[in-house]
Amino acid sequence: MTPSEHQWPIRIYYEDTDMQGIVYYANYLKYLERARTEFLRSKGFEQDQLIDEQVVAFAVRAVQMDYLKPAKFNDNLLVQTKVAELKRASLIFHQTIIREDQKREIINKAIIKVACLDAKSMKVKAIPTKMIETLI
Repeated sequence: MTPSEHQWPIRIYYEDTDMQGIVYYANYLKYLERARTEFLRSKGFEQDQLIDEQVVAFAVRAVQMDYLKPAKFNDNLLVQTKVAELKRASLIFHQTIIREDQKREIINKAIIKVACLDAKSMKVKAIPTKMIETLI
């Protein structure tokens, strides 16, 4: 695993599923968001501190997602997050969700483009230099 990669485990609860015990499709976005938050936290960046101290916020600009297999109630999953591209004011994450069993099936793949914004004006802003240096 390189410095730009992270793994975060999640278990599927009943509340995540429909009446058939299959994860509702929109919940994958929540899992990916949480994994990106944990990725940044693991690098020493808390999003509330970025807003307060650097006046920086991140917003999802685009999502490309492939649902390959269903996740089900009580599944243990692993969300892998990798910085695929880092530009002056945006990041592209590649994220993969894997079922943590003997097969280790990939059940979801996503490409998420995130823009860096000024937390007050909500206009595009350069990613802080320390953050760029840490994420490369």
